[in-house]
Amino acid sequence: MATVPSTARIRLGTRAQPPPSPIRLGIRAPPPSRAASAASDGATNHPPRRPRVLIAGGGIGGLVLALAAKRRGFDAAVFERTPSAEEAGGEGPHRGPIQLQSNALAALEAVDGGVAREVMDAGCVTGDRINGFADGVSGEWFAKIDLRTPAIKRGLPVTAVICRMRLHEILVNAVGAESIHCNSNVVDFKDCFNKANGREYEGDVFVGADGIHSTVREKLFGQQKARYSNYTCYSGLADYEPPYVSTIGYRVFLGLNQYFVASDVGNGKMQWYAFHKEPSGNTDPHNGKKERLLDLFESWCNEVITLISETLESKILRRDVYDRDMIHSWGRGRVTLLGDAAHAMLPNLGQGGCMAIEDCYHLILELEKVATDGITSNEISLALQRYASKRIARVSAIHMASRMASEMLSKYQPHMDFGSGGLSGCGGAEAQ
Repeated sequence: MATVPSTARIRLGTRAQPPPSPIRLGIRAPPPSRAASAASDGATNHPPRRPRVLIAGGGIGGLVLALAAKRRGFDAAVFERTPSAEEAGGEGPHRGPIQLQSNALAALEAVDGGVAREVMDAGCVTGDRINGFADGVSGEWFAKIDLRTPAIKRGLPVTAVICRMRLHEILVNAVGAESIHCNSNVVDFKDCFNKANGREYEGDVFVGADGIHSTVREKLFGQQKARYSNYTCYSGLADYEPPYVSTIGYRVFLGLNQYFVASDVGNGKMQWYAFHKEPSGNTDPHNGKKERLLDLFESWCNEVITLISETLESKILRRDVYDRDMIHSWGRGRVTLLGDAAHAMLPNLGQGGCMAIEDCYHLILELEKVATDGITSNEISLALQRYASKRIARVSAIHMASRMASEMLSKYQPHMDFGSGGLSGCGGAEAQ
């Protein structure tokens, strides 16, 4: 998809298509020290060379980082294993619209205000309506959440959802197709090259944004098993606009060992997710997903049953839900991680993609600091360490909260043995 920059050192081998062509990335030698450069140049002052950032993964995190790098004058190259950029961020087998909460939209604004505005214009604002938790059987509100007022008070954009394909299209156009190398599978990285078949690229910084099954993470820290959440997730996109769409953004319907999330996503469509606690690896008969869901949720409120009923079988997908344990070092030397490669989390707080966008903003800030006066290998390494140390505490808290939310949501029972009230005897009281 992209032409190779003339500054890259490349070895062309036999290109397999498919599978993706193997790529080996080298971290190039740093330039002479600033003092040495000044002495050799005499009175001539040259502008400092900006770091070249190599990125494994062309999903949302990888593209936002490339955008942030290019907006600050860095050279950036994205390596995506799928044959086309559209496939990297498309609906895919398990991808519905993505929720971008106020924190992520604010970070995107700081990266590129024009792109952030385009994203918000293309999305569907849900934070300006009622959002919260409801009893799955009765449909009565358990807790309502005001997302709009805190955002407005802090001068932040209001939470919105956007089609992943549209978001990806906006980011690809902003980054530029020439910077995105598709059908390119990063298989190795090192400080120097051993020539082999496949293509080779050089850069100053290498960032693994290659998802929960990150090759970069495995190369850095060895193989680590993903952790099953004890939930399978059915997702569906219904061509249906409920009568309450103008007043309700999203609701989480609670029940014992299962829960159901429904959100307006604009254009007359509703996105929903049905989580059910069960062992991993189970499958449904052909065209049997909808039938099973109607059976699992048969005693639930009309809102849930209607959304399932209004969804075509072909629009219902299933996947087991995994995360990974947090690691407390995200890189080594001039290699680091971001997004799911660093901190894959459960979807219960809707913060996975949001944290990836925040990562990009904070990483580019640290790289910009060392680029101001020129770069050395040690300065880049320290910048990556600062980035990780500033992010780990916040991300760890949200990662833990996502796990806690997953566990708590499945414990809800509308009628406990000790009375007829709601969860913890709250009796359905609303929390504003």
